[in-house]
Amino acid sequence: MSIFKRQTSIRKALTNAVMLVTALCLSLSISISTYLDVKEQKSLIIDKITILSKIVSYNAQVTVLFDDNDTETERLKSFESVPLIKNIHIYSIDELSNEPVFFSSFNASKTPPVPIKVSSINELLEPHIKDKVIELITPIVYEGNTIGYVYVRGGLDRLNQYINRKIIIDIFLILFVLVLVYFVARQIQRRIANPIDELSVLLQDVSKNHNYETRAKKTNIDEINQLAASLNIMLARTQKQIERHEKDKQEIKQLNQSLEEKVNQRTIALREANQELLNTLERMHQYQNQIVENEKMASLGQMVAGVAHEVNTPIGLGITGSTLLRDKLAEICTQFEQKTLTSTHLKRFIDDGIENLDLIYRNLNRAAELVSSFKKVAVNQDSESTSQVNLNNLLSDVVLSMRSEIQYRNPNIIINCDKDLNIETKSGPLQQVLQQLLSNSVIHAFNDDKDNEITFNVQKNESNFTIHYFDNGIGVEKSVKKRIFDPFVTTKRGEGGSGLGMHLVYNLVTQALGGSIVYDELAQDGAHFIITLPMSEGGIR
Repeated sequence: MSIFKRQTSIRKALTNAVMLVTALCLSLSISISTYLDVKEQKSLIIDKITILSKIVSYNAQVTVLFDDNDTETERLKSFESVPLIKNIHIYSIDELSNEPVFFSSFNASKTPPVPIKVSSINELLEPHIKDKVIELITPIVYEGNTIGYVYVRGGLDRLNQYINRKIIIDIFLILFVLVLVYFVARQIQRRIANPIDELSVLLQDVSKNHNYETRAKKTNIDEINQLAASLNIMLARTQKQIERHEKDKQEIKQLNQSLEEKVNQRTIALREANQELLNTLERMHQYQNQIVENEKMASLGQMVAGVAHEVNTPIGLGITGSTLLRDKLAEICTQFEQKTLTSTHLKRFIDDGIENLDLIYRNLNRAAELVSSFKKVAVNQDSESTSQVNLNNLLSDVVLSMRSEIQYRNPNIIINCDKDLNIETKSGPLQQVLQQLLSNSVIHAFNDDKDNEITFNVQKNESNFTIHYFDNGIGVEKSVKKRIFDPFVTTKRGEGGSGLGMHLVYNLVTQALGGSIVYDELAQDGAHFIITLPMSEGGIR
């Protein structure tokens, strides 16, 4: 295959191809013929050895039966005239041991004897060729009983001589045919290569002198004529194309000048548009930050409203109790001054006073607890430093601070968290995240106040803790799931929803707390948020 890869002429390529194909065909044909001939000769030798072995076996029946080895030895000497036979052994069956034993043998002239083959009888029952010899053992059967064996060893010298002669004849035949084919190929390649050389000279003249007006002449070969006609058409078209090209070159030069002016104008316009876009993006970032701050302030306003509502109830009850107690005290004073006070009046006043004081105490104590809880929440929201926080208490305080805001949906809130779970984290941002999740469920998840449920499941390990937030509301639309944390994404647009609540949650979790939050898109019922937060130094206690 290398003659087709390296650079060569068509003359050499054609001659080499014809010679190579001829040589391969001759070699293949002669090789197959020789192989089949040798196989046939070998088969004839095997058949001849088999026939001679059967003849010896038949003739040896009487001598083996009567133990006449002298007669058998004389008979075997007749095989001196058979060049194929080199050695013959005859084995008889010993009557005592029933094993084959040597009986008689024959060795051809200039052929050394061979060892006894008693141990190889089973292997040599079929012809066996090895080391230029063929071996065969044939049983001596008399009236259906095996009384001995004949071992015949033949040489393959004549077969090898025949193969050598045939190979020499084949080589001379191949050389003769190749010489003949070479002269024929030379004549063919001259007939084909000369017109091609003329076309080559023509093309060289065109490439050097750019003489596209010249044309190829006709030859006596159809294929070359087709090639010449195609070449003439190409030259004519090329000539026209060059003329058109010169004309187009001038037009292109003018267009390039005009295009450069337009590109410069467009570049200036694009630069101005990019600057305007950058300014617009900067304003959008400012507006977004402002809206986020407004959202925080709105959340703070809702919390303050909740504080006012929660504290107002126990204080109002305390004022009512103190008013009743004052009225009772004025009544008892009047009776005392008029000296109409009886023990029954005094006993009733004492009972009512104790009842009113208990009412005042309980409600004022409740108000104090609420103020303390709201104060703790307010302090946590302003806290940006890491502190030790009891997560169960933090969840409870958040729920308590949001009760007035969420009670109109009447959700059942379940907190599954170890009461002794203390963590090192930023309580302020975490507080805002939990409040925003609760507010989001109340606004978007629940349509009424029946069978609503919110669950906090807290899991911990050595390096972080995870808060699973569930609600059993209507869930999130498919179109919103993948964009739920993007800014301005809401299903309540026009109904008070700004679309920044979950965006604020995402920023607080990922930036302020250094954690991650994902929405479980495989959740079947309601919504499921997974918040994973790292632990600061101190870990989980």
